[in-house]
Amino acid sequence: MSTLDWRAGAGQALHGEIAIPGDKSVSHRAIMFASLADGESLVDGFLEGEDTRATAAIFAKLGVRIDASGAGSRVVQGVGIDGLHGCGETLDCGNAGTGMRLLAGLLAGQRFDSVLSGDASLSIRPMARVIEPITRMGGLIESKAGGLPPLRIHGGRALHGIDYTLPVASAQVKSALLLAGLYARGETHIHEPHPTRDYSERMLQAFGWPIAFGPGWVRLSGGHRLRATQVQVPADFSSAAFFIVAASLVPGSDLLLRAVGMNPRRTGLLTVLRAMGADITQTPCGEQGGEPVADLRVRHARLRGIAVPEQCVPDMIDEFPVLFAAAALAEGSTVVTGAAELRVKESDRIATMATGLRALGARIDETPDGAVIHGGTLHGGDTHAHGDHRIAMALVVAAQCASGEVGIADCANVATSFPGFDELARGVGFGIRG
Repeated sequence: MSTLDWRAGAGQALHGEIAIPGDKSVSHRAIMFASLADGESLVDGFLEGEDTRATAAIFAKLGVRIDASGAGSRVVQGVGIDGLHGCGETLDCGNAGTGMRLLAGLLAGQRFDSVLSGDASLSIRPMARVIEPITRMGGLIESKAGGLPPLRIHGGRALHGIDYTLPVASAQVKSALLLAGLYARGETHIHEPHPTRDYSERMLQAFGWPIAFGPGWVRLSGGHRLRATQVQVPADFSSAAFFIVAASLVPGSDLLLRAVGMNPRRTGLLTVLRAMGADITQTPCGEQGGEPVADLRVRHARLRGIAVPEQCVPDMIDEFPVLFAAAALAEGSTVVTGAAELRVKESDRIATMATGLRALGARIDETPDGAVIHGGTLHGGDTHAHGDHRIAMALVVAAQCASGEVGIADCANVATSFPGFDELARGVGFGIRG
């Protein structure tokens, strides 16, 4: 991927009405389940990001016809639950941890061998938490030391269902086991230490697979079929989060975000921001792709530091970089605990955000599973996103309230989850340039 640096600083009060691109997690799953279904599925609102396109390209290599009928739209000719075939090529997941983990479960149940690889960032993300339970199911996945990619997945294995409790709450690991469970003999029953996002459960249900689930548990059996359907992908809450926080921070802002996905296991940031004093009005507007959606109106408010409730952490794990930005500009201190998962994302997000915000004058004390962020003012300076899309966008948000210009290096990976972020941001008043 080419390099991209941004310069960001105080722009204008944020105003307008915007539509955020489609949800990345839902887009990945829509392509996967539509590929395995019987018949033709239409996916609208598909995220035109590099991660999701990588997933679509993999299924094309595995024998699925996927046509782009327009921007954000895919017509998928499903090959059925047993219709994929090997291609003899390494399957490149790019930067997509979701893609790699879910595909590990899916491909473990195929008749053919597969190899999954990724970019430099994905190649240092641990996959052992997926490999271990799939091995218990009878699968065989080889990796580098420490469970690192590439993953060599041996096909032709007879999988069996398991009753498994996740040691760490993870929607990606849960979904990988559900995908393996589609091909397993008997029942797969998964328990979670804390309820995580139920995208896979909702979508399997929409595609007609018998499944039972509730907060913290899910159960399905193998041997059924998926039926083609139409999927409308909602706007991505994690992408909306950057605009929600920016509008909360920048004086005079009044911003409307249309039809944002409001999966209750995804929106912990709203609970935390409201506890900090944010002014966010939520107007429900039905469902898209089996997911509840709502319009969000965000107006500037004075934020104050809080102790983030640990029960909110799994429901906002992708939003912590931008929460750090909010906390650095709030009154008082914000305490984050129970978020050790942040250290094994696209970057060590605790260390990377702490370093970036310190370069702008913030006081942050790191802990093994979080940080104490002492709110105050920020000045200009030079920072580095370390190829992490959420770090790059979070630093742009922080820059909107800095007293000087902020340089942010290595931002090209923003295209993996939010292509066109900078253009959309400028359109509502952000100060940002390439």
